[in-house]
Amino acid sequence: MVVAGRIGVALLVVVLGTGAGQGTAAAGAPAREPLDTWTGSWEAAPSGTTTAHPGASFRNVVHLSVGGDAVRVRLTNRLGTAPLRLDTVTVALRGTGPDAVSGSMRTATFKGAGAVTIPAGEDLVTDAVPLAVPDAADLLVTVHTPDDSGPATYHRGAGQTNYRTPSGNWAADSDGAAYTTTTASWYYVAGVDVLDAPAAGSVVAFGDSLTDGNGSTRDANHRWPDRLAERLAALPSYRRLGVLNAGISGNRLLRDDTGPSALARLDADALSRAGVRVLIVMEGINDIKGTPNATDPDAFETAYRTLVTRAHAHGIRVIGGTLTPYGGNGAYTAAREGVRQTVNAFIRAGAGAGGLFDAVVDFDAAVRDPEEPQRIRPAYDSGDHLHFNDAGMRALADTVDLTTLAPLTPWTP
Repeated sequence: MVVAGRIGVALLVVVLGTGAGQGTAAAGAPAREPLDTWTGSWEAAPSGTTTAHPGASFRNVVHLSVGGDAVRVRLTNRLGTAPLRLDTVTVALRGTGPDAVSGSMRTATFKGAGAVTIPAGEDLVTDAVPLAVPDAADLLVTVHTPDDSGPATYHRGAGQTNYRTPSGNWAADSDGAAYTTTTASWYYVAGVDVLDAPAAGSVVAFGDSLTDGNGSTRDANHRWPDRLAERLAALPSYRRLGVLNAGISGNRLLRDDTGPSALARLDADALSRAGVRVLIVMEGINDIKGTPNATDPDAFETAYRTLVTRAHAHGIRVIGGTLTPYGGNGAYTAAREGVRQTVNAFIRAGAGAGGLFDAVVDFDAAVRDPEEPQRIRPAYDSGDHLHFNDAGMRALADTVDLTTLAPLTPWTP
Protein backbone atom coordinates (compact mmCIF):
# COMPACT_ATOMS: atom_id res chain seq x y z
CA MET A 1 0.00 0.00 0.00
CA VAL A 2 1.26 3.47 -0.78
CA VAL A 3 0.72 5.74 2.23
CA ALA A 4 1.62 9.25 3.26
CA GLY A 5 4.79 9.81 5.23
CA ARG A 6 4.76 10.64 8.95
CA ILE A 7 6.75 13.20 10.95
CA GLY A 8 8.57 11.62 13.86
CA VAL A 9 7.08 12.59 17.20
CA ALA A 10 10.42 13.76 18.54
CA LEU A 11 10.88 16.35 15.79
CA LEU A 12 11.03 19.69 17.61
CA VAL A 13 10.75 22.34 14.93
CA VAL A 14 8.90 25.39 13.81
CA VAL A 15 7.37 24.58 10.44
CA LEU A 16 7.24 27.91 8.64
CA GLY A 17 6.65 28.60 4.95
CA THR A 18 6.04 31.37 2.49
CA GLY A 19 2.76 30.57 0.70
CA ALA A 20 -0.89 31.11 1.48
CA GLY A 21 -1.91 29.78 4.86
CA GLN A 22 1.53 30.26 6.41
CA GLY A 23 1.80 31.74 9.87
CA THR A 24 4.47 33.77 11.58
CA ALA A 25 6.84 32.65 14.29
CA ALA A 26 5.85 33.20 17.90
CA ALA A 27 7.96 35.58 19.96
CA GLY A 28 11.28 33.88 20.62
CA ALA A 29 10.73 31.25 17.94
CA PRO A 30 13.12 31.94 15.04
CA ALA A 31 11.91 31.69 11.45
CA ARG A 32 13.46 29.13 9.16
CA GLU A 33 13.21 27.86 5.61
CA PRO A 34 10.45 25.38 4.66
CA LEU A 35 11.32 21.76 5.42
CA ASP A 36 9.34 20.05 2.64
CA THR A 37 7.27 18.50 5.41
CA TRP A 38 3.79 17.05 4.89
CA THR A 39 1.08 17.49 7.52
CA GLY A 40 -2.34 15.88 7.62
CA SER A 41 -5.02 18.56 7.27
CA TRP A 42 -8.24 16.60 6.60
CA GLU A 43 -9.46 13.02 6.78
CA ALA A 44 -12.53 10.89 6.10
CA ALA A 45 -12.13 7.29 7.24
CA PRO A 46 -13.67 4.78 4.81
CA SER A 47 -16.85 3.42 6.41
CA GLY A 48 -18.11 0.96 3.79
CA THR A 49 -19.08 0.56 0.16
CA THR A 50 -22.02 1.68 -1.91
CA THR A 51 -23.24 1.53 -5.49
CA ALA A 52 -20.72 2.79 -8.02
CA HIS A 53 -21.71 5.15 -10.83
CA PRO A 54 -19.48 4.29 -13.81
CA GLY A 55 -18.81 7.29 -16.00
CA ALA A 56 -19.80 9.82 -13.31
CA SER A 57 -17.70 12.58 -11.79
CA PHE A 58 -17.76 12.96 -7.99
CA ARG A 59 -16.98 16.40 -6.53
CA ASN A 60 -16.13 16.13 -2.84
CA VAL A 61 -16.09 19.21 -0.61
CA VAL A 62 -13.48 18.91 2.16
CA HIS A 63 -12.71 21.45 4.89
CA LEU A 64 -9.01 21.72 5.72
CA SER A 65 -7.71 22.45 9.20
CA VAL A 66 -4.30 23.92 8.30
CA GLY A 67 -3.08 25.34 5.01
CA GLY A 68 0.18 25.02 3.12
CA ASP A 69 2.14 25.62 -0.08
CA ALA A 70 0.85 22.52 -1.90
CA VAL A 71 -1.48 19.58 -1.34
CA ARG A 72 -1.62 15.88 -1.97
CA VAL A 73 -4.73 13.71 -1.83
CA ARG A 74 -5.24 10.19 -0.52
CA LEU A 75 -7.63 8.26 -2.80
CA THR A 76 -9.13 5.03 -1.53
CA ASN A 77 -10.27 1.68 -2.82
CA ARG A 78 -9.66 0.13 0.58
CA LEU A 79 -13.01 -1.61 0.88
CA GLY A 80 -13.49 -2.26 -2.83
CA THR A 81 -13.47 -5.69 -4.44
CA ALA A 82 -11.96 -4.85 -7.84
CA PRO A 83 -9.26 -2.48 -9.16
CA LEU A 84 -10.47 1.14 -9.24
CA ARG A 85 -9.70 3.08 -12.42
CA LEU A 86 -9.55 6.89 -12.12
CA ASP A 87 -8.74 8.71 -15.35
CA THR A 88 -8.93 12.25 -13.91
CA VAL A 89 -8.44 13.62 -10.40
CA THR A 90 -8.53 17.37 -9.79
CA VAL A 91 -8.11 19.70 -6.84
CA ALA A 92 -9.37 23.29 -6.56
CA LEU A 93 -10.30 25.89 -4.01
CA ARG A 94 -14.05 26.01 -3.58
CA GLY A 95 -16.07 29.06 -4.51
CA THR A 96 -19.73 28.36 -3.83
CA GLY A 97 -21.55 25.05 -4.19
CA PRO A 98 -19.67 22.88 -6.70
CA ASP A 99 -17.98 25.89 -8.36
CA ALA A 100 -14.20 26.29 -8.12
CA VAL A 101 -12.40 29.56 -7.50
CA SER A 102 -11.28 30.87 -10.89
CA GLY A 103 -7.70 29.93 -11.69
CA SER A 104 -7.37 27.40 -8.86
CA MET A 105 -8.18 24.17 -10.74
CA ARG A 106 -5.27 21.72 -10.77
CA THR A 107 -4.96 18.18 -12.18
CA ALA A 108 -3.39 15.67 -9.81
CA THR A 109 -0.90 13.10 -11.10
CA PHE A 110 0.45 9.76 -9.93
CA LYS A 111 4.18 9.42 -10.53
CA GLY A 112 3.63 11.89 -13.35
CA ALA A 113 0.68 10.06 -14.94
CA GLY A 114 -2.79 11.58 -15.15
CA ALA A 115 -4.65 8.28 -14.72
CA VAL A 116 -4.25 5.57 -12.13
CA THR A 117 -5.59 2.17 -11.11
CA ILE A 118 -5.84 1.54 -7.38
CA PRO A 119 -5.84 -2.14 -6.41
CA ALA A 120 -8.67 -3.45 -4.26
CA GLY A 121 -7.89 -3.05 -0.57
CA GLU A 122 -5.49 -0.15 -1.01
CA ASP A 123 -5.13 3.62 -0.79
CA LEU A 124 -2.94 5.72 -3.07
CA VAL A 125 -1.53 9.20 -2.55
CA THR A 126 -1.19 11.66 -5.44
CA ASP A 127 1.94 13.53 -6.35
CA ALA A 128 2.28 17.00 -4.83
CA VAL A 129 -0.28 19.35 -6.39
CA PRO A 130 1.08 22.93 -6.71
CA LEU A 131 -1.85 24.75 -5.09
CA ALA A 132 -1.33 27.03 -2.09
CA VAL A 133 -4.24 26.74 0.33
CA PRO A 134 -5.11 28.90 3.34
CA ASP A 135 -6.05 27.64 6.78
CA ALA A 136 -9.67 26.45 7.08
CA ALA A 137 -10.08 26.36 3.29
CA ASP A 138 -12.81 24.42 1.51
CA LEU A 139 -11.22 22.26 -1.16
CA LEU A 140 -12.91 20.51 -4.09
CA VAL A 141 -11.51 17.03 -4.77
CA THR A 142 -13.08 15.63 -7.93
CA VAL A 143 -12.64 12.17 -9.43
CA HIS A 144 -13.93 10.63 -12.65
CA THR A 145 -14.51 6.88 -12.77
CA PRO A 146 -14.74 5.80 -16.44
CA ASP A 147 -15.43 2.12 -15.81
CA ASP A 148 -17.40 -0.15 -13.52
CA SER A 149 -14.88 -0.85 -10.78
CA GLY A 150 -17.30 -2.57 -8.44
CA PRO A 151 -18.57 -1.24 -5.10
CA ALA A 152 -17.38 2.29 -4.32
CA THR A 153 -15.46 2.90 -1.10
CA TYR A 154 -17.00 5.89 0.64
CA HIS A 155 -17.52 7.69 3.94
CA ARG A 156 -21.27 7.57 4.35
CA GLY A 157 -22.05 10.30 6.91
CA ALA A 158 -20.15 13.32 5.63
CA GLY A 159 -22.30 16.00 7.25
CA GLN A 160 -21.42 17.89 4.09
CA THR A 161 -23.18 18.39 0.76
CA ASN A 162 -21.13 16.91 -2.07
CA TYR A 163 -21.87 16.65 -5.79
CA ARG A 164 -22.07 14.18 -8.66
CA THR A 165 -22.68 14.36 -12.40
CA PRO A 166 -25.03 11.79 -13.98
CA SER A 167 -22.31 10.99 -16.52
CA GLY A 168 -19.31 12.48 -18.26
CA ASN A 169 -15.83 13.60 -17.29
CA TRP A 170 -16.39 17.05 -15.79
CA ALA A 171 -13.59 16.75 -13.24
CA ALA A 172 -11.55 19.64 -14.67
CA ASP A 173 -14.51 22.02 -15.05
CA SER A 174 -14.32 25.03 -12.73
CA ASP A 175 -17.99 25.71 -13.44
CA GLY A 176 -20.05 23.29 -11.36
CA ALA A 177 -23.19 23.43 -13.55
CA ALA A 178 -22.83 19.77 -14.58
CA TYR A 179 -23.03 18.62 -10.95
CA THR A 180 -26.78 18.28 -10.75
CA THR A 181 -26.96 15.54 -8.12
CA THR A 182 -26.07 16.02 -4.46
CA THR A 183 -24.91 13.41 -1.98
CA ALA A 184 -24.24 13.46 1.77
CA SER A 185 -21.24 11.12 1.43
CA TRP A 186 -17.59 11.44 0.42
CA TYR A 187 -16.61 9.13 -2.45
CA TYR A 188 -13.13 7.66 -3.03
CA VAL A 189 -11.30 10.35 -1.00
CA ALA A 190 -9.78 9.60 2.40
CA GLY A 191 -7.41 12.45 3.19
CA VAL A 192 -5.58 15.64 2.25
CA ASP A 193 -2.06 16.56 3.33
CA VAL A 194 -0.50 20.01 3.00
CA LEU A 195 3.12 21.00 2.44
CA ASP A 196 5.03 23.14 4.95
CA ALA A 197 2.01 24.01 7.05
CA PRO A 198 2.26 26.51 9.93
CA ALA A 199 2.03 23.54 12.28
CA ALA A 200 4.16 20.94 13.99
CA GLY A 201 2.23 17.84 12.99
CA SER A 202 -1.32 16.60 13.38
CA VAL A 203 -3.73 15.11 15.89
CA VAL A 204 -6.18 12.33 15.01
CA ALA A 205 -9.66 12.29 16.58
CA PHE A 206 -10.47 8.58 16.55
CA GLY A 207 -14.01 7.49 17.26
CA ASP A 208 -17.58 6.84 16.17
CA SER A 209 -20.59 9.02 15.26
CA LEU A 210 -19.93 11.40 18.16
CA THR A 211 -16.64 12.30 16.48
CA ASP A 212 -17.99 11.93 12.93
CA GLY A 213 -20.37 14.79 13.74
CA ASN A 214 -23.86 13.28 13.88
CA GLY A 215 -26.25 15.84 15.36
CA SER A 216 -24.25 18.91 14.36
CA THR A 217 -25.39 21.32 11.65
CA ARG A 218 -24.79 20.06 8.14
CA ASP A 219 -22.35 22.05 5.98
CA ALA A 220 -21.28 24.15 8.99
CA ASN A 221 -18.13 22.26 10.09
CA HIS A 222 -19.28 22.20 13.70
CA ARG A 223 -18.08 18.69 14.59
CA TRP A 224 -15.96 18.72 17.74
CA PRO A 225 -12.71 18.05 15.80
CA ASP A 226 -13.52 21.12 13.64
CA ARG A 227 -14.00 23.17 16.80
CA LEU A 228 -10.71 21.80 18.14
CA ALA A 229 -8.99 22.97 14.95
CA GLU A 230 -10.39 26.46 15.56
CA ARG A 231 -8.87 26.48 19.05
CA LEU A 232 -5.51 25.24 17.78
CA ALA A 233 -5.46 27.96 15.11
CA ALA A 234 -4.81 30.53 17.82
CA LEU A 235 -1.57 28.83 18.91
CA PRO A 236 1.90 29.67 17.58
CA SER A 237 3.00 27.45 14.74
CA TYR A 238 5.45 25.43 16.83
CA ARG A 239 2.52 24.23 19.01
CA ARG A 240 -0.26 24.10 16.43
CA LEU A 241 -1.50 20.82 14.95
CA GLY A 242 -3.60 19.89 11.96
CA VAL A 243 -6.74 17.97 12.93
CA LEU A 244 -7.80 14.71 11.28
CA ASN A 245 -11.31 13.38 11.92
CA ALA A 246 -11.21 9.57 11.90
CA GLY A 247 -14.73 9.14 13.24
CA ILE A 248 -17.09 6.61 11.64
CA SER A 249 -20.75 6.57 12.54
CA GLY A 250 -21.66 3.16 13.96
CA ASN A 251 -18.04 2.13 14.48
CA ARG A 252 -17.04 -0.15 17.33
CA LEU A 253 -13.94 -0.73 19.40
CA LEU A 254 -14.20 -4.51 19.77
CA ARG A 255 -15.71 -5.81 16.53
CA ASP A 256 -16.39 -4.89 12.91
CA ASP A 257 -19.73 -3.20 12.34
CA THR A 258 -19.96 -0.01 10.35
CA GLY A 259 -16.45 -0.05 8.99
CA PRO A 260 -13.67 -2.20 10.38
CA SER A 261 -13.23 -2.21 14.17
CA ALA A 262 -11.06 0.43 15.80
CA LEU A 263 -8.12 -1.95 16.16
CA ALA A 264 -8.47 -3.23 12.58
CA ARG A 265 -8.39 0.27 11.09
CA LEU A 266 -5.91 1.88 13.48
CA ASP A 267 -2.90 1.79 11.14
CA ALA A 268 -4.71 2.98 8.01
CA ASP A 269 -6.82 5.68 9.67
CA ALA A 270 -4.41 6.97 12.29
CA LEU A 271 -0.87 5.67 12.68
CA SER A 272 0.14 6.02 9.01
CA ARG A 273 -1.29 9.50 8.48
CA ALA A 274 1.05 12.39 7.72
CA GLY A 275 2.58 14.12 10.71
CA VAL A 276 0.58 12.34 13.41
CA ARG A 277 1.84 13.19 16.90
CA VAL A 278 -1.25 12.60 19.05
CA LEU A 279 -4.32 10.35 19.05
CA ILE A 280 -7.53 11.23 20.93
CA VAL A 281 -9.65 8.11 21.37
CA MET A 282 -13.37 8.21 22.22
CA GLU A 283 -14.78 4.89 21.14
CA GLY A 284 -16.79 2.13 22.77
CA ILE A 285 -20.34 3.36 23.28
CA ASN A 286 -21.57 1.35 20.27
CA ASP A 287 -20.08 -1.79 21.82
CA ILE A 288 -22.04 -1.12 25.01
CA LYS A 289 -25.39 -0.27 23.45
CA GLY A 290 -25.23 -2.19 20.17
CA THR A 291 -26.37 -5.67 19.23
CA PRO A 292 -24.73 -7.84 20.36
CA ASN A 293 -23.64 -5.63 23.23
CA ALA A 294 -20.34 -5.98 25.07
CA THR A 295 -20.74 -6.65 28.79
CA ASP A 296 -17.17 -7.31 29.94
CA PRO A 297 -15.28 -4.12 30.89
CA ASP A 298 -12.00 -6.08 30.82
CA ALA A 299 -12.39 -6.47 27.05
CA PHE A 300 -12.43 -2.68 26.69
CA GLU A 301 -9.32 -2.28 28.82
CA THR A 302 -7.46 -4.91 26.81
CA ALA A 303 -8.41 -3.23 23.53
CA TYR A 304 -7.37 0.21 24.77
CA ARG A 305 -4.03 -1.14 25.98
CA THR A 306 -3.42 -2.77 22.62
CA LEU A 307 -4.25 0.46 20.83
CA VAL A 308 -1.92 2.49 23.07
CA THR A 309 0.93 0.00 22.68
CA ARG A 310 0.66 0.12 18.91
CA ALA A 311 0.53 3.93 18.88
CA HIS A 312 3.53 4.21 21.19
CA ALA A 313 5.50 1.99 18.83
CA HIS A 314 5.09 4.81 16.29
CA GLY A 315 6.03 7.50 18.82
CA ILE A 316 2.42 8.74 19.05
CA ARG A 317 0.87 9.94 22.33
CA VAL A 318 -2.62 8.70 23.16
CA ILE A 319 -5.28 10.66 25.03
CA GLY A 320 -8.22 8.63 26.32
CA GLY A 321 -11.69 10.15 26.14
CA THR A 322 -14.39 9.04 28.56
CA LEU A 323 -17.62 7.68 27.07
CA THR A 324 -20.49 10.15 27.14
CA PRO A 325 -24.03 9.56 28.50
CA TYR A 326 -26.98 8.24 26.54
CA GLY A 327 -29.75 7.96 29.13
CA GLY A 328 -33.15 8.38 27.48
CA ASN A 329 -31.96 6.80 24.24
CA GLY A 330 -33.85 3.67 23.19
CA ALA A 331 -30.76 1.50 23.66
CA TYR A 332 -30.21 2.59 27.27
CA THR A 333 -30.46 0.08 30.12
CA ALA A 334 -29.23 0.21 33.70
CA ALA A 335 -26.94 -2.77 33.08
CA ARG A 336 -25.32 -1.10 30.08
CA GLU A 337 -24.92 2.10 32.08
CA GLY A 338 -23.01 0.07 34.67
CA VAL A 339 -20.56 -1.06 31.98
CA ARG A 340 -20.09 2.54 30.81
CA GLN A 341 -19.38 3.73 34.32
CA THR A 342 -16.84 0.94 34.90
CA VAL A 343 -15.08 1.66 31.60
CA ASN A 344 -14.96 5.39 32.40
CA ALA A 345 -13.53 4.70 35.84
CA PHE A 346 -10.48 2.91 34.45
CA ILE A 347 -10.07 5.50 31.66
CA ARG A 348 -9.96 8.28 34.29
CA ALA A 349 -7.51 6.29 36.42
CA GLY A 350 -5.26 5.55 33.50
CA ALA A 351 -3.45 8.84 32.85
CA GLY A 352 0.27 9.44 33.23
CA ALA A 353 3.16 7.20 34.21
CA GLY A 354 2.13 3.58 34.43
CA GLY A 355 -1.43 4.38 33.39
CA LEU A 356 -3.47 3.28 30.45
CA PHE A 357 -3.19 6.59 28.52
CA ASP A 358 -0.72 9.46 28.32
CA ALA A 359 -3.52 11.83 29.32
CA VAL A 360 -7.30 11.80 29.73
CA VAL A 361 -10.01 14.15 28.46
CA ASP A 362 -13.18 13.76 30.53
CA PHE A 363 -15.86 14.26 27.87
CA ASP A 364 -18.44 12.62 30.13
CA ALA A 365 -17.97 15.14 32.95
CA ALA A 366 -18.18 18.03 30.50
CA VAL A 367 -21.53 17.13 28.95
CA ARG A 368 -23.52 15.14 31.52
CA ASP A 369 -26.56 16.59 33.23
CA PRO A 370 -25.67 17.33 36.89
CA GLU A 371 -29.19 16.35 37.94
CA GLU A 372 -29.26 13.13 35.89
CA PRO A 373 -25.65 12.16 35.14
CA GLN A 374 -26.72 9.23 32.97
CA ARG A 375 -28.11 11.83 30.52
CA ILE A 376 -26.65 14.55 28.33
CA ARG A 377 -27.33 18.14 29.41
CA PRO A 378 -30.51 19.23 27.58
CA ALA A 379 -28.68 22.22 26.09
CA TYR A 380 -26.23 19.85 24.37
CA ASP A 381 -28.69 17.15 23.24
CA SER A 382 -29.42 16.86 19.51
CA GLY A 383 -32.74 15.23 20.40
CA ASP A 384 -31.93 11.52 20.43
CA HIS A 385 -30.19 11.64 23.86
CA LEU A 386 -26.99 10.24 22.35
CA HIS A 387 -25.60 12.70 19.82
CA PHE A 388 -24.64 16.31 20.36
CA ASN A 389 -25.91 19.52 18.82
CA ASP A 390 -23.54 22.34 17.92
CA ALA A 391 -23.32 23.56 21.52
CA GLY A 392 -22.49 20.06 22.71
CA MET A 393 -19.83 19.67 20.02
CA ARG A 394 -18.21 22.92 21.17
CA ALA A 395 -18.29 21.72 24.77
CA LEU A 396 -16.44 18.53 23.78
CA ALA A 397 -13.79 20.50 21.91
CA ASP A 398 -13.38 23.00 24.73
CA THR A 399 -12.76 20.14 27.19
CA VAL A 400 -9.50 19.12 25.46
CA ASP A 401 -6.52 20.51 27.38
CA LEU A 402 -4.28 21.83 24.62
CA THR A 403 -1.19 21.38 26.76
CA THR A 404 -1.70 17.60 26.55
CA LEU A 405 -1.31 17.67 22.76
CA ALA A 406 2.46 17.13 22.85
CA PRO A 407 3.48 20.79 23.31
CA LEU A 408 6.73 21.61 21.49
CA THR A 409 9.68 23.82 22.30
CA PRO A 410 10.63 26.45 19.69
CA TRP A 411 13.02 25.37 16.96
CA THR A 412 16.55 26.72 17.34
CA PRO A 413 19.39 26.51 14.83
